[in-house]
Amino acid sequence: MKKIITIIMALALVAAVAIGLVACGNSFEDGEPVDIPALDVQEVRSYEGLTVPADFKIGMICLHDETSTYDANFINAVKAAVKALGMADNQLILKTGIDEKAVCYTTAVELVNQGCDVIFADSFGHEDYMIQAARDYRNVQFCHATGTKAHTTGLANYHNAFASIYEGRYLAGIAAGMKLNEMNKDKADGEKNYKMGYVGAYTYAEVISGYTSFYLGAKSVCPQVTMAVQFTGSWYDVAAEKEAAENLIKNEKCALISQHADSMGSPSACEAAGVPNVSYNGSTIEACPSTFIVSSRIDWTPYVKYIIAQTVEGKAIATDYTGSLKDGSVALTAVNGGVMAEGTIDAIVEARAKLAAGTLKVFDTSKFTVNGAALTTYLADVDDLGDYVGETEVVSGGAFEESKFRSAPYFDLAIDGITRLNAAY
Repeated sequence: MKKIITIIMALALVAAVAIGLVACGNSFEDGEPVDIPALDVQEVRSYEGLTVPADFKIGMICLHDETSTYDANFINAVKAAVKALGMADNQLILKTGIDEKAVCYTTAVELVNQGCDVIFADSFGHEDYMIQAARDYRNVQFCHATGTKAHTTGLANYHNAFASIYEGRYLAGIAAGMKLNEMNKDKADGEKNYKMGYVGAYTYAEVISGYTSFYLGAKSVCPQVTMAVQFTGSWYDVAAEKEAAENLIKNEKCALISQHADSMGSPSACEAAGVPNVSYNGSTIEACPSTFIVSSRIDWTPYVKYIIAQTVEGKAIATDYTGSLKDGSVALTAVNGGVMAEGTIDAIVEARAKLAAGTLKVFDTSKFTVNGAALTTYLADVDDLGDYVGETEVVSGGAFEESKFRSAPYFDLAIDGITRLNAAY
């Protein structure tokens, strides 16, 4: 009997080990997506019972088209929201390739004349033109992603929206840090490389907040990490983004690359060089099966549903709307099973639960320094009046309170451990 029990226990141990190998990703192939379990605590609004009138229309203004990962993320979200609310395809009017110039205003007017009840624009530079349109057409709701001025305009029909994407980037950073640890595990001290590279569009707070949170996520599991950032001066420039990634890989000797820019330039450069990559705004697993790890993104579907419902019901839209992990606005793609490091999913799930509960703060001031000193106070330029003067104290309770005083990011500090290779933009 003891022999039988011993055999059974041995078989059970083998099975447990096999399951463990699958769970940690060791048996996955490159390019095989592995879903991250859903967040346990969610606050998702139900729209059951909402009837959108057949003559209701929403207009969408996009800087580029679906070839841009950034714009594709918006386009997919607004289409998903329209479908989920039972609306017909012709109730959405999509305008793509709208530059951050006066054409944005004329496009907004076209959408008003086409009967749109709510108009949503997706790029930072659209803001002033959307505000102008909101002033001229007070019976239409104008909503703008990434903008900063809604809380100072005094317009009841103009609204800004963003999400706590810094939390998503922090989680993606954990995946990056885990990968760095794995890559250096069996190397001699002189061969270890914990340096990451980051391709950024501009030296805007949005970009700085994003790459800093990514770095802090990596640092939370890989204390040795450093990072170099190269800016391109454009949200979408395939050649410039590819060149920046190549420079970070070849000349800066970065072992892993991430980005806040909208083309496939950086991921494709990583795939060609065999360097792990954390992308943004969507998975690049099909094009980069051997290097893609994970991507964070804002899922705009909850917000689009919200602005449609509020407009239909005649209710006010929030002046500044900040989506969260809990409402599904901050999302991670599936992880690349063949590229992720062992334990990555468990580490992400654990940190995500703490972020959602508020027990973990991305910009915990005990976790970083600025010029060698702890950050105890900071006046941020929240009102963005064009004077570039900070007026709002944003350090409280041991943390920099990002996206509390407006939805768009305002973290613009240069923390230790991150080097800017250029700052011309």
